[in-house]
Amino acid sequence: MSGAGRFQAPDDHEGQGGQGEGHGEGRREGHREGHRDGPGDEGRQGPPYEDREGYAGSGGQDGYGRSGDGAGDGSGRTPAGTGGPEPDRPARIPTPRASVEDTGLALPDLADLPPVPLDLPHDVLKSLLGAWALAACSAAETAAVEEHLGSCGSCADEARRLREAVGLLHQPESLDLDPGLRNRVLENCLERRPPRIPVPDWAAAYDAETARLDALLQDFGDAEWHAPVRLRWFEADAARSRRTTVAGVIAHLLSVDGLIAVALGLEDPLTEVTEADERQASGPAGRTEAFWRTSHFPPTRSVRGPWREQSHSLVRTVSFTGGHEGGLAVSYGDFELPLHDAMLDRAFACWVHAEDIAEAVDYPYRPPAPRHLNKMIDLTARMLPAALARRRQSGLASPARGRHLSLAGEPGRSLRLEIEGMAGGEWLIPLDSPAAVASADLEVAHVALDDTEFCRLAAGHIPPEEAAAGQVGDREAIRDVLFATAGLSRM
Repeated sequence: MSGAGRFQAPDDHEGQGGQGEGHGEGRREGHREGHRDGPGDEGRQGPPYEDREGYAGSGGQDGYGRSGDGAGDGSGRTPAGTGGPEPDRPARIPTPRASVEDTGLALPDLADLPPVPLDLPHDVLKSLLGAWALAACSAAETAAVEEHLGSCGSCADEARRLREAVGLLHQPESLDLDPGLRNRVLENCLERRPPRIPVPDWAAAYDAETARLDALLQDFGDAEWHAPVRLRWFEADAARSRRTTVAGVIAHLLSVDGLIAVALGLEDPLTEVTEADERQASGPAGRTEAFWRTSHFPPTRSVRGPWREQSHSLVRTVSFTGGHEGGLAVSYGDFELPLHDAMLDRAFACWVHAEDIAEAVDYPYRPPAPRHLNKMIDLTARMLPAALARRRQSGLASPARGRHLSLAGEPGRSLRLEIEGMAGGEWLIPLDSPAAVASADLEVAHVALDDTEFCRLAAGHIPPEEAAAGQVGDREAIRDVLFATAGLSRM
């Protein structure tokens, strides 16, 4: 066998005996030298010479007609004119190449290598302008395009136009319409053609907020209508919540807005419910619970139509009959509000619950227009003295220290409520009696809040302890006002 342990059959012309003396001698001589000194035979384990006679070729005199064993040209023959193997000849199987990792040296950092400049024709560079404007080119392509723009005026003009177009595609601001856009469009239209029956200013906030919520609901699918919503409010100095769906929130608005419809002589959406359970359906929470309880199926998208029609009917009716702000009272069960305040209250509730819905479906929703938000803040500030009196009667508010409560019509201790923001302002809140007169000379505390922060506190969405308020003065008076503000919230 050869040094590799393989048997190689001789060529056909070598297997024929008596092919010439010179040829046979060359094979024998080459074999002997290869056998003694060939590198393939070092350390070779094999049978003794007498056991290998069976491997002899037919043309050799001594029976060693084997194929090459490490010396020669691979055919078992040593090249003519040589007496042995060539010591400097490379191995037939090359050794593995050395790697830079085997040297222990640090590998080069590809990030530090400068980009290879590209030499691109004009047509290719022009085709890359769109990708360059979108910042989608590689570093080398970007460098080549920018270098080309410095010398080609037509491509520079095209690149400028493409960059301007990309700026239109990527708006830095939200694509949602500005809440005040509707009012500005209407005002512009009304300047050209005044309406025959204008919407009263105190009902404009309700008209705008119901329109914004209706626009939000327009593209909702079944999944959005059944998205879970948690209604939150503050009662007895504790946070309350009620779990429902988007459709359930609209049913809640439909039920409570029906209080104004009843006061205006319109059809009550809960006529059958109130007849069946008059006692529990008297207030906002009772009407809502009765509607949810008596519905044959959970509210779905079908509730949007009745709510939308009712809101339009309310706006049309107050536009016809509501030339004055006061007069008609709307009963909420345990308290009453004038019609204009009731419309502001429902506008505030519509915005708050629209934010609840937008949060449930992960959609941004802006606060009302500043002039409408200012009216809602003013309503809350005017309701605070009565809320403080109710807290004092129930033992939740601290009594005045070292002095008697002020009589009706007399100046009393006051708190300055400063609301910051575009819808902000300042209000003096009488602390001792709802009928007392607020006095700057008897100011004992000063509280400052952001406009939307104050409204979310009044909606029961922010605990009074966590309200971001700047506070100066009587701490107990400040605490009473903050908790009374949160106590104005309801389901």
